[in-house]
Amino acid sequence: MKKISKLYKIELEFLKDAINNGKNDYHTFVFSTLNDNFPKSRIVVLRNLLVDPLKIYFNADFRSPKVAELKQNSSCTALFYDKKRKVQIRFKCKSTVHYQNDYAKQAWLKTRLQSRKCYMGPFAPSKKLDEWHPNIPLEYSKSDPEKLHSEVGYINFTHIELKVVESDILQLYHNGHIRFRVDNKQNLCYLSP
Repeated sequence: MKKISKLYKIELEFLKDAINNGKNDYHTFVFSTLNDNFPKSRIVVLRNLLVDPLKIYFNADFRSPKVAELKQNSSCTALFYDKKRKVQIRFKCKSTVHYQNDYAKQAWLKTRLQSRKCYMGPFAPSKKLDEWHPNIPLEYSKSDPEKLHSEVGYINFTHIELKVVESDILQLYHNGHIRFRVDNKQNLCYLSP
């Protein structure tokens, strides 16, 4: 078990690095929810990570379908893959939607102006449009908003917390893969790859 404990700690370090390192493959991940018994997946950006207990954070537009789906059913998954190192991490999670609270405000304060303009869009994400629109204020199509004006986007901003219930880690090797699980009490066990 020492070997997989060490491997697990290495992956947590890669996840920590990915928060601010856009070249780290873990910087973006596949996030899946349930909608009418169908899984829905999309790519989101890792914004923070806590290790004990393990929690993953990302930002979203409060008007988006994924937020509505999480409000209906907090069960979800997060899938990370490092293509260079050939490591896949699957997390089973329970979500918390932070909206108009201290957690959301602190995340908003760390959000760059370039990203804030995404929350200033006039349309809810996934809304059907009659014609194409970038869904950002047109005056900021080639520039970032000024900080004061960007504050109008906060009404649409939410910070999503994913509490990890179980981790499933797979490392691909030409001479035999390694797969193991970590539960929410930090118990580790090998799994058949």
